[in-house]
Amino acid sequence: MKTIAVCFVCLGNICRSPTAEGVMRHQLAEAKLADRVIVDSAGTGNWHIGEAPDERAQQAARERGYDLSQLRGRQMTASDFERFDLLIAMDDANVDALSKICPPMYRDKIRLLMEFAPQADTREVADPYFGGAAGFDRVLDQCEAACRGLIAALGNQLSAG
Repeated sequence: MKTIAVCFVCLGNICRSPTAEGVMRHQLAEAKLADRVIVDSAGTGNWHIGEAPDERAQQAARERGYDLSQLRGRQMTASDFERFDLLIAMDDANVDALSKICPPMYRDKIRLLMEFAPQADTREVADPYFGGAAGFDRVLDQCEAACRGLIAALGNQLSAG
């Protein structure tokens, strides 16, 4: 049975990418596809390695039924480019950071999360770190919509396996 490996990527791996990971895991479980898609998250920076997601991200997620408490920040590694089928960045700055360190043969794996939510009013997931609770709720809204679109986009590949 074919599996697909997806890694969500933001700057520090404590707000947006762990939120996307938690939402994706939840939606995959609901769709009974959790055993078919490997999900992880990472940061392009090294500031928060080993740390739990930002408490505000965890609180906003908890209020919607997502548990991020077991996730820990990590930085992208060279092996991630080979290991994952998709590297899904939260914004253009992280696409650029990934592209600079990605071997050329894997650059087609780098995508923006909001590409999977074409009805959205933005192409990036804004970093909520320096803002208030509303920013974390907006990240959840965006992740929920985009992860639904991502699961739909992966549907053909999953059914082919």
